[in-house]
Amino acid sequence: MDKPELLVMGVLPDWDLEPLRQRHVLHLLYEAADPEALLAEHAAKIRAIVTKGEIGASADLMGRLPRLGLVACYGVGIDAIDRAWCAAHGVPITNTPDVLTEDVADMAFALLLAAAREIPRADRWVRDGTWAREGSMPLTTRVWGKRLGIVGLGRIGQAVAKRAEGFGMEIRYSGRTPKAHLPYRHYPTPAALAPEVDILVCCAMGGPATQGLIDRAAFEALRPGSIFVNVSRGSCCDEAALLDAIRAGRIAFAGLDVFHNEPEIDPEFAGFPDVVLAPHAASGTVETRKAMGKLMRDNVEAFFAGKPLLTEVR
Repeated sequence: MDKPELLVMGVLPDWDLEPLRQRHVLHLLYEAADPEALLAEHAAKIRAIVTKGEIGASADLMGRLPRLGLVACYGVGIDAIDRAWCAAHGVPITNTPDVLTEDVADMAFALLLAAAREIPRADRWVRDGTWAREGSMPLTTRVWGKRLGIVGLGRIGQAVAKRAEGFGMEIRYSGRTPKAHLPYRHYPTPAALAPEVDILVCCAMGGPATQGLIDRAAFEALRPGSIFVNVSRGSCCDEAALLDAIRAGRIAFAGLDVFHNEPEIDPEFAGFPDVVLAPHAASGTVETRKAMGKLMRDNVEAFFAGKPLLTEVR
């Protein structure tokens, strides 16, 4: 029996590629010297796409694959996949929720602590001999006991809130609908939430519905000296307004894992000493990436076996 053929859009670890290769014929678009030639030769045989959140799958690409039956995403974010095209053509999309929740929440707190306690500066203070020459580093600001605002209280937002409880923080949130089963105060918009907190953390899902969710009004409503963390998507923020808020001191410290135009981000971010930068790596642990890959592969296997998909996006 012939192996089903898959189009692989982006680089995957060997621990995912090898199991996929054992059961499928893989066409690695990212390695193709001539992607157009690869598609022209194999498009009619490709049954499924394996992609990543930041790469997605366009309507133009999918429309060239007449036997396409599944788009399996390695990651939670599917904003770069044309969902409207998939819905119109009956092509299900799967992603990898839950398995990365705790690591992303860990990164949110790592960025928060690194920014507030100025860990990068402290590291340099020791390494370059400033401590020996000048003595103690200037004082930083605390995290415990502060008022934390979470934009998007989904799986990741709730995991961040759980960690914040351990820091004795007062937790508030904004979201489309209140979550009556949770004891936190709800605000209808980020702009309403912003002036009521000391720290604002963005955990919202990406996609058109959250484009510019934290807008200029929200950033301008922050109290001077606030802390901002984003482990969501760069698209969830008005980035020009974010930069203005940092320049103005409304945001005194920031921890950012996501940006517009990744990885070619606005170079101004690198010039702010009180902004901690990470390369969209919140889920980047060996354990989580292996779990993400297994869930992605399990969805592919379910599709070809005619079984219910494990994590179809509805």
